[in-house]
Amino acid sequence: MAEVNLTLVTEFLLIAFTEHPERGLPLFHLFLFIYLFTLLGNSGMIVLIRMDRRLHTPMYFLLSHLSFMDICYSSVTVPQTMAVLLEHGATLAYARCVAQFFLFTFFGSIDCYLLALMAYDRYVAVCQPLLYVTIMTQKALLSFVAGAYVAGLLSALVRTISAFSLSFCGNNEIDFIFCDLPPLLKLTCGESYTQELVIIVFAIFVIPACMVVIVVSYLFIIVAILRIPSAGGRAKTFSTCASHLTAVSLFFGTLIFMYLRDNSGQASEKDRVVSVFYTTVIPMLNPLIYSLRNKEVKEALRNVLNRVKVS
Repeated sequence: MAEVNLTLVTEFLLIAFTEHPERGLPLFHLFLFIYLFTLLGNSGMIVLIRMDRRLHTPMYFLLSHLSFMDICYSSVTVPQTMAVLLEHGATLAYARCVAQFFLFTFFGSIDCYLLALMAYDRYVAVCQPLLYVTIMTQKALLSFVAGAYVAGLLSALVRTISAFSLSFCGNNEIDFIFCDLPPLLKLTCGESYTQELVIIVFAIFVIPACMVVIVVSYLFIIVAILRIPSAGGRAKTFSTCASHLTAVSLFFGTLIFMYLRDNSGQASEKDRVVSVFYTTVIPMLNPLIYSLRNKEVKEALRNVLNRVKVS
């Protein structure tokens, strides 16, 4: 029987995209551009919502928190990815890997909950317009957002404790852009059934539970839209949901691919590309999605720019 290396891992080596060293610098500049655009776009969205009174509505209040989460979410992974590309690999201490895993789960979970809350907001606006003001009050909004943050914290604690109560031994190379669950599971040794069961239950609770809220909300919205007699009225009502629906499809589509499937075997090029998409590209796209397809945001931006020119 071959001898198994049971040396416990005390640090991890990130090696994603290092098989082609000549691509490191161009990819570094690409990630840097995307990251700066993400910071500028999401910060701009937050400032715009605060400056324009017409955007002081429940939907944009939730959107401002989503933009803040996108900044945090991206900041946890992208600088680390740039370090890997620039140095052709990066060593990550065990404690730093735990911290990155926790923060990524924390911000990512809040993103899920906020998108579900935004779907509920659209449901109330379309299906119960006369009750919208009484349901989506400032107090209710603060409670919803606080609940999302608390749920995100609990989700991150459960997932992190479960993942890092596993034993990692032998090979410490992570062929990925950051410390995430699928590549970490490939480094485990010993009994891990209980921890993996907890992780699976977590995945079922967070992603599908949020998706159920979103799907049910949009089913009611679609029924309400179909009852509108005029084609123009249907199009106008649907346009208020189009940006959110696009963001939801992109975000949850990539999460389903990464976490609700079999993660056995080595990380593939497709896995790395998908991880780049949901950690790097989607946070950059969200401000574009909510501005390019939204008349209120475009008008608010125009007013702010005019105000700056006058001053």
